[in-house]
Amino acid sequence: MQKQLLAAGLLAIASPALAEPPVLQVLTYDSFISEWGPGPAVEKAFEATCACDLQFVPAGDGAALLARVQLEGAASDADVVLGLDTSLTAQAAATQLFAPHGKKPTTNLPVDASDPLFLPFDWGWFAFVYDKTKVTEPPKSFEALAASDLKIVIQDPRSSTPGLGLLMWVKAAYGDKAADIWRGLADNIVTVTPGWSEAYGLFLQGEADMVLSYTTSPAYHLLAEGDDTKAAALFDEGHYMQIEVAGKLAATDQPDLADAFLDFMLTEAFQSAIPQTNWMYPAITPAAGLPDGFDKFRPTRSLLLTPGEAQAARDAALAEWQAALAR
Repeated sequence: MQKQLLAAGLLAIASPALAEPPVLQVLTYDSFISEWGPGPAVEKAFEATCACDLQFVPAGDGAALLARVQLEGAASDADVVLGLDTSLTAQAAATQLFAPHGKKPTTNLPVDASDPLFLPFDWGWFAFVYDKTKVTEPPKSFEALAASDLKIVIQDPRSSTPGLGLLMWVKAAYGDKAADIWRGLADNIVTVTPGWSEAYGLFLQGEADMVLSYTTSPAYHLLAEGDDTKAAALFDEGHYMQIEVAGKLAATDQPDLADAFLDFMLTEAFQSAIPQTNWMYPAITPAAGLPDGFDKFRPTRSLLLTPGEAQAARDAALAEWQAALAR
């Protein structure tokens, strides 16, 4: 009996089938791994190629990712961070917590987003979304919005990448006059939410006339719900671009698996899931092209600060925003 038990124990230790698969932890924002986001499809597709356990770890909205990485430092259990954007990459690089990816991908982004630490996975333009049955004359500029009695919901730039993107949008469009724009917009702002999901939910509940989102958000309502009542207001001063990226943490204990995930991120299996789950433009256009309606509200002018410019502008822009809302 003892020999049988010993043999069984040795078999269990030696059997690859009983070994635990390696775990890859990807820190990302909440909506990415929601049931309607790209997370579930990405997890299934990557696990089919890696013989591993891909675990997405939620960390609130996009800007909260960097705060968490900074808090945990080299002790973080995460291997990859997915969901920062170029308004945060200079600050993220300064932490020295990210490792070079060593890749030179070819993407379909309209600008050069090459970075030694971060790879782009999607992009889009920020916009204020409204219901055409309720707002019949949408504003065509920030100045027109500030002069109107329309009520808007925005996101907190300290926790949300759309919220930070709005600060960069106003700063890129108006420069030294950005503070004046914020003073004009203060009366229009109903509330400031921690993240995009909360803000968009309030808009859909009728708590505001417009919400800070993306030019592609109406495509969701059209394609997923058959609802053509949502639209994006196009501003004469142009629209700020968001480029979302992922990076490998230097302290990862799964460097090869992290590299494999970054490679997978730029494959058809990942990129084809982006348009109708994350409702953004994929970094690499899928073979089937983009869904109908994606370019319905395409801006004629794009605005984008470099990562260094965004980092340099952030503190002053945040102070202007806080001063206006405190009035």
